[in-house]
Amino acid sequence: MKTINMLMMSGALAMGALVSGCQTTTTMTEVDTGAHGTVTTYQITDAALQANNWQLVDAKTTEGKKVDALFADAAKPLTLTFANVEGNNMVRLMNTCNNISAPYTLVNGDVKIGNMISTMMACPDAEAKFDAASVASVVGKYTLSQGADKTPMLVVTNDHQVAHFKAVAKAEAK
Repeated sequence: MKTINMLMMSGALAMGALVSGCQTTTTMTEVDTGAHGTVTTYQITDAALQANNWQLVDAKTTEGKKVDALFADAAKPLTLTFANVEGNNMVRLMNTCNNISAPYTLVNGDVKIGNMISTMMACPDAEAKFDAASVASVVGKYTLSQGADKTPMLVVTNDHQVAHFKAVAKAEAK
């Protein structure tokens, strides 16, 4: 219970830091995406990552094909939770069959995911594929921006796919 209270308090503090930080930050970059207009990206910080949960809304291969394994159960979307746990920054993958997490660090604004930690339960085939696809979707180059409706978006790009996660209040995550 003490850990849950600490996580809730740190989430609230991080949200406050994110809100006040967004009002005063000068580290924004506008990127012209051609037909899609201009996208404003923001510096990634622990406070920005930890302020919300990040729910997967889209994932496509580099060839533009939807990563079907990540959308096996619409009621349980892949959701990332970044938190400081006992002095260590951790990312937890939620709604997976196995409990999956990894340490992460920020190096010059880049998110570096450490070795994945996972339980080893025997999962049904679709859930096992979801777990594997989930792990593959969180390793790559992270970009923080805003969606068309001003919702913060976290985009993870690697050699095989691009995954888009929208910010969801920690209390709303499924």
